[in-house]
Amino acid sequence: MSHRYATFIKAINLSIDYVVLNVSMILAYLIVDKSYIIWINNKNYLPIVLVFNLIWLLSANITRFYEQVLTKDSIHTYRGVFKTYLLFLSLICFTVLIIIGTKAYYITRQYLFYSLALFAILLGLWKLIFLAIRKSDRALLTDFRKAVIIGAGRIGTDLYNFINYNPERGYKIVGFFDDNTPIANVSLYLGHTDECIQYVKSHNIDEIFCTLPNSQSDKIEQLMMAADQNLIRFKLVPEFYYTHRPTFVQNFGHIPVISIRPEPLENMLNRFFKRLFDMAFSLFIILFVFSWLFPIMAILIKLSSPGPVFFVQKRSGRDNLAFNCYKFRSMQVNTDSDNKQATRGDARITKIGAFMRRTNLDELPQFVNVLLGNMTVVGPRPHMLKHTEEYSKLIDKFMVRHFLKPGITGWAQVNGLRGETKTTADMLQRVEADVWYLENWSFLLDLKIIFLTFWGTVKGDKNAF
Repeated sequence: MSHRYATFIKAINLSIDYVVLNVSMILAYLIVDKSYIIWINNKNYLPIVLVFNLIWLLSANITRFYEQVLTKDSIHTYRGVFKTYLLFLSLICFTVLIIIGTKAYYITRQYLFYSLALFAILLGLWKLIFLAIRKSDRALLTDFRKAVIIGAGRIGTDLYNFINYNPERGYKIVGFFDDNTPIANVSLYLGHTDECIQYVKSHNIDEIFCTLPNSQSDKIEQLMMAADQNLIRFKLVPEFYYTHRPTFVQNFGHIPVISIRPEPLENMLNRFFKRLFDMAFSLFIILFVFSWLFPIMAILIKLSSPGPVFFVQKRSGRDNLAFNCYKFRSMQVNTDSDNKQATRGDARITKIGAFMRRTNLDELPQFVNVLLGNMTVVGPRPHMLKHTEEYSKLIDKFMVRHFLKPGITGWAQVNGLRGETKTTADMLQRVEADVWYLENWSFLLDLKIIFLTFWGTVKGDKNAF
């Protein structure tokens, strides 16, 4: 499948799914409602429409429903439909029946049943139609463009191998042009660079990829101008790049600047919305959970062992600045807390402490850290200062995680990378997950991580001890 169609088809899928969802709600309204008020004028009905739409977006994001819509076969497509619909159904029931309530908006259980049932049926039928259309038009979507590569060195060979192993990008490499006959890919050698434009014109080649080094800038400029004059797309591959990872290119005027990783939270608007959510969420937890749970936990902690209710420890924060991290004390007071990690069966952990650690209740005071601004709800977990110093010498990318504020939960934690790190390899996995989060942050990803954290707490985590 051509990579050029992926975003378009994904947008079409998402849009029609929303049409199906809202049509289902309208039909259910017409079937159940006896007030004869036109649905669009019913102010009690419209908030529920918004809730349904937002929850479908969240469910689809959690299950990655709209990824690879062009390449997933029918079994994987319907498996995705089933998983996403079940999650959607669960979140709707939880949100509408438990949090919002049905009386406030005069929404009956009968309406919920009809709307959800109609949505399931219509969604299943639409996906069947989509698969049929995709199968019949697969040849149209496979819009391969013929291309040549100027430069048969390391960069040109890497580019050829990538395109060869990723046909969904929509390119077919015809061959190479280079002033020196390449040792590798000799069968694909088409001639010297001066012969390229003529060959491209006579063989209806669509695009040219130029991988020549900067030392040949004059020749690159000549080829670029010739391609423009002959209506040929010319793409320049920079001489310097990281072979092991994607890069992020910004333009400073006419100067391209390559960043070794994207950082969505460097955008001030993204950072503002994340901070706004942090404050709202932490205030909600402190007012409606921490306020009544704190006296209970304080009594239980005091009864379990002598010492303070809170455990305060210096941790590494954003830009590696130390801050006081607050937790409910889950261990007996000891002199090893700043040097030794908790282990399975650790004798220092009290009985109530073991329960708090399994259910993550010991982390609850960190919402105060979030309000103070030295932590966030979702981000890399903060480490002891000693561990930061030790692992920064052992793992190359360890300090990258400190570009972000530390979080109460994170991508590493919901993927099972929590608890004791027995080896450097264990810490490396956690760091890679934290760096992935830094590069791929989105608000919906934060919501997904919060949901998975809650779900993990309910079902239990073998690494929580």
